[in-house]
Amino acid sequence: MYILGISCFMSDAAAALIKDGEIIAACEEERFTRKKHDGDFPKNAIDFCLNEAGITYKDLDYVGYYFKPWYNFYKRIFRVIQYLPASLKIGLMQGNKWLKILKIKDYIKEYFGLKNDKFPFKFIFVEHHLAHAASSFFVSPFKEAAILTMDESGEHTSIMFSHGVNNRINKIRSIGHPHSVGEVYKSVTSYLGFPHVGDEGKVMGLASYGKAEIPLEKIVAKMDKGDFHLHMRYFDYYTGVSKQFIKEFGQARIPDSNIEKKHQDMAFALQKLTEKIGLKFADYLYNITGSENICLAGGVALNCVMNGRILSESKFKNVFVQPAACDAGGAIGAAFSIYNNILGHERKYIMQNSLLGKSYTEKEIKDFLDRKGIKYEYRNDMTKFVARLIASGKIVGWFSGKMEFGPRALGGRSILADPRRAEMKDILNKRVKHRESFRPFAPSVLKEDAKLYFENASNSPFMLLTFPVKKEMRDVIPAITHVDGSARVQTVDKKALPRYWELINNFKKITGIGVILNTSFNIRGEPIVCSLEDAYNCYINTGIDYLVLENFILTKNA
Repeated sequence: MYILGISCFMSDAAAALIKDGEIIAACEEERFTRKKHDGDFPKNAIDFCLNEAGITYKDLDYVGYYFKPWYNFYKRIFRVIQYLPASLKIGLMQGNKWLKILKIKDYIKEYFGLKNDKFPFKFIFVEHHLAHAASSFFVSPFKEAAILTMDESGEHTSIMFSHGVNNRINKIRSIGHPHSVGEVYKSVTSYLGFPHVGDEGKVMGLASYGKAEIPLEKIVAKMDKGDFHLHMRYFDYYTGVSKQFIKEFGQARIPDSNIEKKHQDMAFALQKLTEKIGLKFADYLYNITGSENICLAGGVALNCVMNGRILSESKFKNVFVQPAACDAGGAIGAAFSIYNNILGHERKYIMQNSLLGKSYTEKEIKDFLDRKGIKYEYRNDMTKFVARLIASGKIVGWFSGKMEFGPRALGGRSILADPRRAEMKDILNKRVKHRESFRPFAPSVLKEDAKLYFENASNSPFMLLTFPVKKEMRDVIPAITHVDGSARVQTVDKKALPRYWELINNFKKITGIGVILNTSFNIRGEPIVCSLEDAYNCYINTGIDYLVLENFILTKNA
């Protein structure tokens, strides 16, 4: 049984294909179009998924879309009326997006070249937050878990509490837009001069430089027993903060202007408020479900600091967040909702790694290099050789195996460097990534060594949990230690990522340190590299010293 899941027209368009309950392929559209957070119809991602499986649309049994256009639509209309005239702006801004959502079947027919009204497969709309919940729980290692999903909004819902048991997800309660944690984070991110979708991660990094001096909690009217309400006088319904917010908290930062202490403090206040909300909701879910496990999804679940606090401070013993917790993961969720929740099939898949995207054969790589006239060396000892390069202070572009699904580079499309060199953070931000100096870099650590370097370290294969770096290790691995002493950790399992594990282990043999610095293979404003051409262009136009394409290695010093 083949089921194709699709997410698009909101943000982070993607496609995912499962066969008999196991993921065959998944990829975001942005990787092919090179438009970051591309939300248009994911025709390239669908092409990739079908080609990876060696099938056509005629072989599909079901296609699922991660949104029900008319579900709770009356509630959204009521909210628009309730918040006139501010809500008119969103109608003008998002009218075209909603028209596309309503015409999703037409887009699918056009893409597959279908001439009549009948699909050769069954098409199913899946509620947005149910798709988020399914994207995490049904690929988690838990047979039973509480589920918390938070984002800007779905059809109407912005927060949903659920309980997953075996192949069923049971909704407990939901909170509707505009009372949204995601909306708050997005609006204040824009207020801080980072107006683009996806810049929330910048604010999370900036927060560590601030202090708790801004009383941001006053924007919250209620936050108790699974309930959440905002004082709407602080927001212009979906379009950002209001004049009242500006009056009480000061003028917004102009994009690309200097970042001042007040901006750092606002980022700190926003982050602490988000963490407090996450912990409150976790406590509520624990009291309702009594589970030891919690699954998180939705864009807010990319907040690894909040996730880390839920793991360390809530009553839950285990936390699972799948790597594409944002809308892209809705494609996986739509497919698994159909297979497990609707059709009732038993679960049989656990996500061990995020390597679900495109890969290249050695022949394809050699043909590319020869066609371009690029000099290279072929090595059978690549992990040992690269470990020596990193240990000597070189920066390496690492293009190996399948591309990752989700916004984190996890050893497939990574830029790697030595975490022992304190200057490496500034070098990478200036020479390679071309991004803000306050943004930290993450460590990849051998899973079995994680507790040597990080306090309360737990399994974190998708770099979505933050742990404190042990005090005695902060001077040992300073390049991945954030200003507050924390790190967004990826634990590398030998079975799940054998080649990447081998590379880090070889680095350990040389240096005695089982950690390397890992950042995504891209520059500011661009998606992670997808093609060989993307990787080469990023390498040749930045301060990356070496480029590894499987067993081929390029250097600018040859």
